[in-house]
Amino acid sequence: MSAGLGNGFGLLWSAYAVSTYGTWIAFGAFPVIAVRVLHSSAFAVSLLEAAGLAVAALVAFSLGPWVEHRAKRRVMITMDLVRFAAMVSVPVSYVLNLLSYGQLLVVSVVSGTAGIAFTAASGAYLKYLVPGDRLVVASGRFESTSWVAIAAGPPLGGALMGVLGPVVTVTVDAFSYLLSALGVLRIRGGDVVTPRGRVTEVRGAELLGGWLFIVRDPVLRRLFLNSILVSGLIMATAPLLSVLLLGQYHVPAWQYGLAFGVPALGGFAGARLSPRLVTRYGRFRIMTVFGRLRSLFPLGLALVGPGLRGLLTVIVVEGLLITCMGVFNPVCATERLQRTPVGRTARVLSTWSAVSKLVQAALMALWGLLATLTGPLTAITVSGALLLATPLLLPGRAHLSAPGPAAPSEDVRAA
Repeated sequence: MSAGLGNGFGLLWSAYAVSTYGTWIAFGAFPVIAVRVLHSSAFAVSLLEAAGLAVAALVAFSLGPWVEHRAKRRVMITMDLVRFAAMVSVPVSYVLNLLSYGQLLVVSVVSGTAGIAFTAASGAYLKYLVPGDRLVVASGRFESTSWVAIAAGPPLGGALMGVLGPVVTVTVDAFSYLLSALGVLRIRGGDVVTPRGRVTEVRGAELLGGWLFIVRDPVLRRLFLNSILVSGLIMATAPLLSVLLLGQYHVPAWQYGLAFGVPALGGFAGARLSPRLVTRYGRFRIMTVFGRLRSLFPLGLALVGPGLRGLLTVIVVEGLLITCMGVFNPVCATERLQRTPVGRTARVLSTWSAVSKLVQAALMALWGLLATLTGPLTAITVSGALLLATPLLLPGRAHLSAPGPAAPSEDVRAA
């Protein structure tokens, strides 16, 4: 399982896998509960997704320094337990007939915030756990796991919701975090932490430390801008594509799930190929080629129409897009980790995640307004056209050859 990366990586990977599968099995459960159990309006359902994402991102800005100065395994375990407690409160309240829309909103914010903190801590710990020359392989393992979970989780979760109801999938998700915490707890060895005595920034500067480091590094700055714009423009069209297929074209729910499940297998294939392609062609070429391709294919969604042909168009376009993302993402993640010293990794990753989620929430709202004025297909086409310009933000070869400073050995402390 650890692919020669050590038992510690194998346990970290297993913890990530079980929680990721739980998350994707419960994908869409909150909107279903809001509509079918709480009888919420369409606006309330949209607010549940966008507000939870945005508030979690804002709260996460202050978590970077907090994560930085604590042992990363303890942070991961704590965040898993927080997510477990938040998610398990939903089925408990449902059984007691106390479940409310406000609780769903709070749980969405808490679990989203804890997820950002967990990601920041796990990224910093991964850099400590895995040698630099094996990071692209390790990142590929995480990326491929994500895509398989995306492919398998929603169909399985849909079947469970159909038979047992959406609250059951939330329960599965809750216990996946408990299993993840147990997996991280089993990891033995050292940990990584930046003692507060070595930090000289004032509180305000400390909160902005991740942002300032990204802005000052030419490669991270370009990757950051490219990443948040690409993900934001792609995610902005996801609700619109749902409205187009399910509402206007009346695609059956099982076909809709198939249209987004099958392409995710391309992400798995791309993530598995990524280390081999980097070894053969070099990191810069792979990042450039697949960074451009992933910005090209979404424009194909402008050709989506009713019937089987439209469904196949979605599958082909999404499959090509996700395959390119599967190759690109591990290379980008590796470059980000190698350029960031251990003492700043948690702040950089939390800032990256928080800003990305804020941009996604803002663009979702903006594209929802655009679709109201012009129609879903036109709004999707506009997003695809704008994506064509994002490769201009990718770093050049000269910048890519100059990684950031190595992490000081004092930052590594025994757990």
